[in-house]
Amino acid sequence: MSRKVFVLDNRLSITDDKIEGILERTVTKQGTSAKADVPRRYLGKRVYVIITKSEGEMDRE
Repeated sequence: MSRKVFVLDNRLSITDDKIEGILERTVTKQGTSAKADVPRRYLGKRVYVIITKSEGEMDRE
């Protein structure tokens, strides 16, 4: 199982032979914490959360 995640010159590179797709979500408030909703089909799966410097709402599909 080959996994690599690195940033070089502000460019992100992710290599994993079992990646199913990439999701973009906005983190929202939940009590004294925060959450990012993902589809139920990903329950129990390994996920990558990538934090960006930009803020604000993204367009909903």
